[in-house]
Amino acid sequence: MELSFFLLAIPVVLLTGISKGGFAGGLGTLAVPLLALLIDPRQAAAIMLPILCLMDLFGAWAYRHQWDATNLKLLLPGAIFGIVCGALTFHLMNADLIRIMVGTLSIYFVAHYWYSTRAPQNTGKTLPNRMKGRFWGAVSGFSSFIAHAGGPPLSIYLFPQKMDKTLLVGTSVMFFISVNYLKLIPCVWLGQLNLTNLGISLLLLPLAPIGVKLGIWMHTRISKNTFYSICYGLLLIVGIKLLVEGLTAIIAR
Repeated sequence: MELSFFLLAIPVVLLTGISKGGFAGGLGTLAVPLLALLIDPRQAAAIMLPILCLMDLFGAWAYRHQWDATNLKLLLPGAIFGIVCGALTFHLMNADLIRIMVGTLSIYFVAHYWYSTRAPQNTGKTLPNRMKGRFWGAVSGFSSFIAHAGGPPLSIYLFPQKMDKTLLVGTSVMFFISVNYLKLIPCVWLGQLNLTNLGISLLLLPLAPIGVKLGIWMHTRISKNTFYSICYGLLLIVGIKLLVEGLTAIIAR
């Protein structure tokens, strides 16, 4: 891997850790789209998975007493189904198709964030729902398997419940520690966790606890609005670039 890759990967891993630590949750979505600017998005996802698994351990310890078991019971069966679907269809996808999917997901997540911050807010709150939990759990599991982009679909389900901020983060952490460790099984089966990818993951691994601890510290001390605006603006630009690149490559064939 070239120096340019590590110059990009270091802030990406730190940003993902900050998101895992409970600050600006969902911005871990940036990891695969950004790394896909330089490498195959499938390799980017494979490199990030061991790093995410380590981050999840730190996050789960920090929020071990603050999570909602009811929502997890509703979400996880759907997530398992989504992971299985992602694994079974993975062989049908090439790098350009995944760039189109990641780009489209990125643009959608930015649009959803923009809409949710500007739309009139509903003063009521929803309750855990079996059908919605299964559906959004499946969407989250599938998009997490393809591009570690399961955060925004999970947020669409959890945010309307207007849970306490720390309880929300803790529930998300416990959901993704389950999802990411389950993803190891099909990733090994598909040959994604080869020695090359694991070696690169190992080099970046020391950044994982640093990013998570920064996120835990920022969770209670820093306003997220400006940070979100900058990061989602970046995600929009990257999403458009990946979508255009993928479509151009497929049309040119």
